[in-house]
Amino acid sequence: MIVRRPLMTRLVDRLEADRKAVRLLQELRRRYGRGPLRLHTPGRRMVVVLSPEHVHRVLAGSPEPFHPATREKRATLAHFEPAGVLISSTEDRPERRRFNEAALDTDHAVHRGADAMLGKINDEVDRLLADVDQRGGLVWEDYNRHWMRMVRRVTFGEGAADDEQLTEDLLALRAAANWAFLHPERRGRRARFLNRVQHHLDRAEPGTLAEWTAKAPTTANTYPEHQVPQWLFAFDAANWASYRTLGLLASHPEHAGLARQDLAGRDLRRPQDLPYLRACVLESLRLWPTTPAVLRETTRGTQWEDGPIPENTSMLIYAPFFHRDDEHVDAAHRFEPDLWARERTEGDWPFIPFSAGPGICPGRNLVLHVTSTVIGRLLTERDLVLEDHLLDPRHPLPGTLNPFTLRFRTEPRPAP
Repeated sequence: MIVRRPLMTRLVDRLEADRKAVRLLQELRRRYGRGPLRLHTPGRRMVVVLSPEHVHRVLAGSPEPFHPATREKRATLAHFEPAGVLISSTEDRPERRRFNEAALDTDHAVHRGADAMLGKINDEVDRLLADVDQRGGLVWEDYNRHWMRMVRRVTFGEGAADDEQLTEDLLALRAAANWAFLHPERRGRRARFLNRVQHHLDRAEPGTLAEWTAKAPTTANTYPEHQVPQWLFAFDAANWASYRTLGLLASHPEHAGLARQDLAGRDLRRPQDLPYLRACVLESLRLWPTTPAVLRETTRGTQWEDGPIPENTSMLIYAPFFHRDDEHVDAAHRFEPDLWARERTEGDWPFIPFSAGPGICPGRNLVLHVTSTVIGRLLTERDLVLEDHLLDPRHPLPGTLNPFTLRFRTEPRPAP
């Protein structure tokens, strides 16, 4: 749940585990009704949310009475960000949330510092394209290497561009976090990682998120170095989403054509919103959410149609169930970017790739801007042909998609 392991990801892909999970929850809903469905779990009260109205209620009710800092989430994220906002107490959460929103410029589709950041993004895309041309195609290993280098440059600047130890330490800590309660904390490695994050933040290199971090409001209890690991974590998920989006566009020429029309005449080296590509990324996240389990915990007893749910109950929203519920969503297994043609509201069916409500991911707009810019560059400058997977638009898309094995043939596109 915290870091994907290639071997297990291949197995999950082969077994279509997410599709089977959706079918199971559909069967449970038919058998038990709209829920919430109470589970018999030893030593832990847990319910599964099965209706869209309840999804909206739970997410809109964060952090009270449905708190994001569940016991399970604290056990995982404490491995690498013990003072992170997602696992903060009710008292500490507001100031840490304000810090994240200020540094990430949450309310704007394009970050106020995007002009300087775009130089780093485009330079790294240029480097990626040079590797693509030398190899004669695009593979995950090249994409991932340049993506993570780009993330370090955007977050911390040129002084961190080649700091692969930072990325490796976070990866190791996230691997331990996969085991949550069952793995001892790697305190030494975590201290080294957080000290390295603080070192890069202290430089506050102009034109980076670190610069905006230095401008954001803080107190002695904010711990910026504990907030930034979540940004790096989220950018890793964006890595998956953007690469899968390339697979969808390469196999859906009609949508690729619409994306190129939207990009026509745009200078992707200047900051701007790219609405159609943002919709494509959101649709990739709907089809294959990088955060499949959205968790909340009750801070007090709550009343539901079929009875009360007591305090300290974990509430699980399994995003693929709502994203791919073909009993209620006509486009459940199709690539339909038009589902995101407008901002979705509480009256809509819950598609929640970035969660929703007061606990929505504060980096949502930044992630969508970066991913759409990278995809836009690749789409306008190269023809991509998907080799290893056939995401045939004439057939339902798979319930799980392993990005590690996606490979593309590439050819230069003529200049417009």
